[in-house]
Amino acid sequence: MEFDRSQWSAENCSAKRTLDVVGEKWTFLVLREAYFGARRFEQFHAGVGCARNLLTDRLNTLVDNGLMQRLPYREPGARQRNEYRLTEAGVELYPALVALMQWGDRWVADPEGPPVEITHRECGAPVRVELCCADGHVGLTARDTVAVPGTGARRAG
Repeated sequence: MEFDRSQWSAENCSAKRTLDVVGEKWTFLVLREAYFGARRFEQFHAGVGCARNLLTDRLNTLVDNGLMQRLPYREPGARQRNEYRLTEAGVELYPALVALMQWGDRWVADPEGPPVEITHRECGAPVRVELCCADGHVGLTARDTVAVPGTGARRAG
């Protein structure tokens, strides 16, 4: 069955819903810092570089949408504060960040090359994101795939 976009509603589009949560640039940069080990507000602030109130808003968005959780901690002699940890949903978004980095390394990096390289912890080989099908065909692009209505597809009305 061919996917005629005009026949199907976009109101429950998963890509749109994901972008509603993480589509603002500062949000993805907060996630980047979390993937690279940031846990505390000051670490995020130093790595992201946005205004403090904006960072607070982005962290709240990630917590409210289940990508991060807030955990209290207290340094000796100081007031209680929160650190932020990725949830399973937040960890599962990591390939999207690596895909964006991979694209950026190819198309918009400085002439000297990428500023960060992601490697496999065990063997040190570079990591890449690659589309594959359930039958094991790898290296797929948009030209190799076709959209079909999913189980949640709704007819346009």
